[in-house]
Amino acid sequence: MNYILDDGIAVISLDDGKANAVSISFVELLNSYLDQAEQEASAVIITGRTGMFCAGFDLKAFQQGAEVADKLVAGGMAMLTRLYEFPLPVIAACDGHAIGMGAFLLMASDNRIGANSDFQICLPETSISMPFTPVLLALIHDRISIAEKTMAVVQSKRYSPAESIAAGFLDKLVDQNSLMEEAKNLAKDLSALPKEYYCMNKRSLRKASLECMHADLK
Repeated sequence: MNYILDDGIAVISLDDGKANAVSISFVELLNSYLDQAEQEASAVIITGRTGMFCAGFDLKAFQQGAEVADKLVAGGMAMLTRLYEFPLPVIAACDGHAIGMGAFLLMASDNRIGANSDFQICLPETSISMPFTPVLLALIHDRISIAEKTMAVVQSKRYSPAESIAAGFLDKLVDQNSLMEEAKNLAKDLSALPKEYYCMNKRSLRKASLECMHADLK
């Protein structure tokens, strides 16, 4: 994972050379970068690499015992909640697979721009015998379209980038070569909005969901 400040925009790039799996160290590092962004940035862009945005939780951590697994899940849920109420605009620029927690990172972002390329977005929980937490369900109810909820959530459907727009995972597709330019232009436009009221109105709009999410973190 890497952080750069580009003309006031914090760009957080996920790239471990593998699946960009969400581990305890992933959560800690992303939180530290969000801390930094709050101090110096006007908007945040989260991106992966070509072919891989994020493939979800690091399943190896779940093999290390209940204590490690519980810490990872708790940290992941707190991370998603923080992103969903983050005071600055959060834009996801996706040009690769977003599976499980990867898809939830998209859902927790304010705006989701996808590259018109070859990847899949999926909630695999049913297919891998895992439940959805209240935090995840709150994001699902807010972001996934009614028409697609059963297929996306219960049936673990794999969505192409084009299909992901109607489902609610992405907002728009752009040419692969212009993905980051589009994300940065949007970040600059959103940065021009009054910061205090952006945060206030975001949290007011999502108040009921955020209350459910915070209740689950206790």
